[in-house]
Amino acid sequence: MSKIIEYFQTITQIPHCSTDANELYNFLIEFAKSRGYEVEIDKVENIFISKGTPKLCLQAHYDMVCMGKAPSIETYVVDGWMMARDSSLGADNGIAIAMMMELMDSGEDLEFLITSDEEIGLIGANEVNFNIKSQYMLNLDSEDEAEVYIGCAGGVDIMASREDEYIDGEGRCYEISIRGLVGGHSGVDIDKDIPSAIKILGDYLHQNNITQLCSIYAGERRNSIPANAVAIIYSTKELANTDIVKTRVLKETPRVLQNGDKSIDMIYNFKHGVISMDKKLNIPYSSINLALINTDERGGILIETSARSMSNKKLEKLSIETIDFFKSYGFDIELKDKYPAWKPDISDFTNIISKEIEAVFGKTKMTAIHAGLECGVIAQKYPKIKFASIGPNIRYPHSTREKVELVSVERTFEVLENIIKVIKV
Repeated sequence: MSKIIEYFQTITQIPHCSTDANELYNFLIEFAKSRGYEVEIDKVENIFISKGTPKLCLQAHYDMVCMGKAPSIETYVVDGWMMARDSSLGADNGIAIAMMMELMDSGEDLEFLITSDEEIGLIGANEVNFNIKSQYMLNLDSEDEAEVYIGCAGGVDIMASREDEYIDGEGRCYEISIRGLVGGHSGVDIDKDIPSAIKILGDYLHQNNITQLCSIYAGERRNSIPANAVAIIYSTKELANTDIVKTRVLKETPRVLQNGDKSIDMIYNFKHGVISMDKKLNIPYSSINLALINTDERGGILIETSARSMSNKKLEKLSIETIDFFKSYGFDIELKDKYPAWKPDISDFTNIISKEIEAVFGKTKMTAIHAGLECGVIAQKYPKIKFASIGPNIRYPHSTREKVELVSVERTFEVLENIIKVIKV
């Protein structure tokens, strides 16, 4: 039995939220050096670890999406699945890091590329510039066992903002809240009928003809389906609770945004979710997540969305449509953290991986993922390297329901060890 789960438990106790992962960064550098590996770092704190003259580079990221109580993580196991109590687990991508640590313990001649801040826009991947010598790169950030990922979605974050003024409200002041929905990954979970707290809020306000908005605080992360949303509004009629929406009359009398009615209408009309499906791969082809909406005390409102597509051309089209939509409501637009789609590519490398997967699992499948794997960005920088991605069963990443199947970790690592042996020959 490998030490992967033990190493992963260690990682869960080292804070490594995106933008705040210095403790794990330093830990991994020291771990690699203590096992005789050469270590290089760069200005964005990517880590490149190497030994010998390998043909294979393993790639992962060391930041995680912190939800709930994270980075305070308490793990437990139910029916063979590891979870975290009231927080995200960080199996995405901590399990991959633990696998790398196990291989370093064995002294394998390999290259390891571990990038920073993947979860907030592939920031590290965009800056990678190491002298990678390997012919092949295997990303370990996929989340379904027995599958070879040979392509991924591209994406861009679209931000909309507007300044407003406050005026007096009429009627009663209410807090309208939706709390504790399940949430999920804004890419791989976007087609799983997971409710969006923001869209539920928008529907409720629209159905009750609410036009007076004081403030709104909704969503958790740009790459997560919103699990919580709270708005302060005025209503000239009495408002009632539903199974999901809770109302509370407030004694305070804050002022309302002059153009709050436009913001409410915008939320209601925004086409959140899957835009189109890839019927051949049975995954979303294009999608958009209405992720975050926040107001400030000066009357400003900021909206954050994440758009994805398996085609760079379709991503551009979706971006233009979303920009036009926001502009029709008077918002200013900014695009951030754009990354390319990774066009599916079957090669000698993917065929090797597929064969070794079938030997362990008795089945294999080549597919693509509706999320931003770093392969798409890195492949543009290293056109001579062949890429693929694998991983164990991880469910509901980027949420407090995140879990990883332990037997799947061990079997996926067996595949990885066999791939290393074959490529060495």
